[in-house]
Amino acid sequence: MAASKPLHFRETMPVKNTLWRAADLLILSLLTALLCCRLISTRRREALWIVAFLCEAWFTFVWLLHINSKWNPVRQITYPERLSKREFQVEDLPAVDMFLTTANPELEPPMITVNTVLSLLAVDYPPHKLACYVSDDGFSAATYRAMVEASEFARSWVPFCKKYAVQVRAPLHYFFGEPEPSPSISPDFLHDWEAMKRMYRELERRVEEAHLRGDTEPIFSQFDRENHPSVIKAIWENKGDPADGVPHLFYVAREKNPNHHHHFKGGAMNVLTRVSGVITNAPFMVNVDCDMFVNNPAVILHAMCLLLGFDMDKMSGFFLGRGMEGLQGPFYYGTGCFHRRNAIYGEAPDDPPFGRSRRLQSSAADIISGLRKTSLAIDDLAASMHAAVDVSSCSYELHSLWGDEVGWAYGSATEDIQTGLRIHAKGWRSVTLNPQPPIKRWATGVLENLVGQHSPLLAAVNGKLGRRQCLAYLLLNLWAARSLPELCYALLTPFSVVANTSFLPAGLAGVVPAAIFAIYNVYTVAEYLAVGESLRSWWNNQRMRRITAATAYLFGLLSVVAKLVGLSEAAFEITKKEVNAPAAAVNTGGFTFDASPLFVPATAVALLNSAALAAGTWRMLWAAPDGGGPGLGELACATWAVLSYSPFIVGLFRRAQYGLPRPTVVKASVLSFLFVLLSKLASS
Repeated sequence: MAASKPLHFRETMPVKNTLWRAADLLILSLLTALLCCRLISTRRREALWIVAFLCEAWFTFVWLLHINSKWNPVRQITYPERLSKREFQVEDLPAVDMFLTTANPELEPPMITVNTVLSLLAVDYPPHKLACYVSDDGFSAATYRAMVEASEFARSWVPFCKKYAVQVRAPLHYFFGEPEPSPSISPDFLHDWEAMKRMYRELERRVEEAHLRGDTEPIFSQFDRENHPSVIKAIWENKGDPADGVPHLFYVAREKNPNHHHHFKGGAMNVLTRVSGVITNAPFMVNVDCDMFVNNPAVILHAMCLLLGFDMDKMSGFFLGRGMEGLQGPFYYGTGCFHRRNAIYGEAPDDPPFGRSRRLQSSAADIISGLRKTSLAIDDLAASMHAAVDVSSCSYELHSLWGDEVGWAYGSATEDIQTGLRIHAKGWRSVTLNPQPPIKRWATGVLENLVGQHSPLLAAVNGKLGRRQCLAYLLLNLWAARSLPELCYALLTPFSVVANTSFLPAGLAGVVPAAIFAIYNVYTVAEYLAVGESLRSWWNNQRMRRITAATAYLFGLLSVVAKLVGLSEAAFEITKKEVNAPAAAVNTGGFTFDASPLFVPATAVALLNSAALAAGTWRMLWAAPDGGGPGLGELACATWAVLSYSPFIVGLFRRAQYGLPRPTVVKASVLSFLFVLLSKLASS
């Protein structure tokens, strides 16, 4: 197939980064110098020196991966206004299927899903070219009723948003405050605003009542959440409505059976892909999580500027997030992403790759052949719904390539990263879309991908994954593996205090680690300020990197090791979402804790470094000098660790959810005591 000529809806701009490259190389040279100091030191055979050398060698390797991923930055500029120019008719815009996933009405309250759905239904795009599919893995009558209520409210909400060019189209956020006084505000707007707000409060009441009532639909009361047939409902059908009409809205609860693995979110996404394939079959798809509302109503127009502006055989879609634009493109982080449907299919629509459904095979053949569907009118809704029930059954994927070579990938807790890797390995590219305002406001799985059959190393050798893109994936896949070097390095100062030794070079060589520390922090601060972030954001992210290494990354590493030796399987856990005021308006300023073992290692690190700082300072100021022991460098490391883990230290003195539970403190104290005991034995 001949490549289509790129349209001028976007522009790729190289970003000058000479100073950043110089800083990258300076830090790399200092890290190399530190390693050389270790190698030529007279202490190079000491166990402490070897541990420090191995940690710093790891940091150097990770920094090389960072340099690779940032060396050739580019920026995409989109021109959505050109889509309405004379040479491009609006009717030529392709259709888009929108996917939203939710799995538990208790952890993901229906009103959160309602707001996200409403923001999708109200985007600035021809409504007859859109279809929204809501996947409910919780098999909840409350979620279904919420979608019915949302569709009724949308018939007023969508025209209101488009009439008054509302920017934030999730009503929870839009009605959080009052309209700002302005001479341009008309009485009609104020009247409509008040009426719409009353309607939204009524919607909230209805949805909450449905949630409290429980199962009111017969199908939901007859079956269990983990054992039920497919339930697919056409909640609203767009029959060629005007520009302010409401797009299609479908409710999808795939079949569940204890005898069949449902593959978590990856399985839900594959069902949505097949269900939409036999109903609307749009050539482009976008997926969002239930709590990720659309913040920019022109998002699909911006996306089309990219998707229509690249050769059909080269561009897979765009994966939101800053990253490897100068390589094959950024990673797929699982939400807020547009895909070409044929990039997700990636195979000829034969049996068994696409399963037994002839209707799905036919629709897939249309997509793979390059057919660009511009309308989502449904000719035979009853037949489409019947086919949708078939392709959403548990048995449909048996003896097919779904989850392996077709659709979202299975076998990992991070099905998104694995799916994106597979798409890149087939030669597709991805790009980032980051208009203003922004479009929208995981460690076990990524390491698992490195050691599995979908490793980026294998994809670089056997597929079309570029070598530098492979290194970029390594940077991501090694997140969990970073926990050991970082944890070891954080414990070197406490060990030095207990053993009355030091792990940093002395004399002039001591300038090297000090320079690395200073230059790296200035570098990262400059990065944050360059993209409009604050010093507070920088500091919060710096300390969270340290905390995550001792919590999520560490347990992610242990989980992968346990799976490799056959002791456990990775699980997919749903995080609790709050349906309160917008997050930006609520800031308690504190960390919350529970009795999870996740917090024990980090609490121990905080306790050990606090004690090391106190003991080391006392020894330096008041004890008789003995010519050895930790110096200013070690005390600076302890101070940095205490500041980084300060939420845990504060948690020792707070109560309720902001305080560390007593069992966590006891376990961390036992770990700290064992560390001190072993350190004394090792140094004796």
